[in-house]
Amino acid sequence: MQVVLVDDSQTNLVLLKNLIEKLDGCMAIPFAVSQKALDWCEANDPDLIIVDYSMPAPDGVQCIKKIRQMSGKTFTPIIMISANYHKETRYEALEAGANDFLNKPIDSVEFLARVKNFFFLRKNYKMLIGKSGMTVTPQISTREKELIMRLSKAVEYRYPQTQNHIERVAYYSLHIAKNLRLSPEEQELIFKATPMHDIGKIGIPDYILLKPDRLTEFEITIMKQHTLTGYELLKDSSDKLLQLAADIALTHHEKYDGTGYPNGLRGNEIPLAGRITAVADVFDNLISAKTYRKALDIDKAVKLLQAEIGRHFDPQCINAFFQNWGNVLEVRKYCGGDVFHQEKT
Repeated sequence: MQVVLVDDSQTNLVLLKNLIEKLDGCMAIPFAVSQKALDWCEANDPDLIIVDYSMPAPDGVQCIKKIRQMSGKTFTPIIMISANYHKETRYEALEAGANDFLNKPIDSVEFLARVKNFFFLRKNYKMLIGKSGMTVTPQISTREKELIMRLSKAVEYRYPQTQNHIERVAYYSLHIAKNLRLSPEEQELIFKATPMHDIGKIGIPDYILLKPDRLTEFEITIMKQHTLTGYELLKDSSDKLLQLAADIALTHHEKYDGTGYPNGLRGNEIPLAGRITAVADVFDNLISAKTYRKALDIDKAVKLLQAEIGRHFDPQCINAFFQNWGNVLEVRKYCGGDVFHQEKT
């Protein structure tokens, strides 16, 4: 793995280089002049870029903006490092396109943990988009699906509040699809695609994803980008399952009345799978504890869903969700498990 280090302080470069090269298979490429780093990145494909905030022009923020404009660098992980603790600095970096932010002095344990996390995601992403140069075969298609699922689980590992969330959302969505009398094939595709609905959160900085308090308006804006990131990750596959997963990733936060995001779609403009996943996702979030609030009891969650019929939710999807209610309670009890296993098709 190639890690580009950009800092005008030689002392900092030596420190970061020593930390990076403690990791097996990692090569640090240090630059004290930011423009030289940009020139190198333009001609090469780094696996991670670590850039200081305060440098002679182009400074850290300008570097990030220029990197994001380069071909093929949309998903290259970037960590910004700064001695500035002001929130405005952090926001500026994130808005420019940084994936994470660390303050000086660097805590070596935290630093290496963050870097390892980005390496894991980077390796799977490169395999996902075919960087291995392998010929496409049915076996590789299966491998591609497996990688997507691993990335989906990686989001849960980063964000422990969502433990078993993707499994429950899959089973709730299957429950709705069955009650809508979709074909067995459609049911199977929805069941397998919905776990990928939040895959775009791999691009959300830990600072926001793991924040123990409610997000600010700016942080919410950054969090909303996960719908677009997930879509970009999945959209170019020729596989039907991943095409459906791309639609779900993009549209599961749209609302039936057109007030959702990212595109403000209304009614049947929202793909059915997105409307189904919206119900399943919101219900599970309501009855799951967050660091800033307790879980709602099921009766209160049901009332909130009912209050949003025709506004947030498709009436048909809500009605299908409330049919055979015992199945929903079983999913909640067993966190997925083998519920519906015999009924999937």
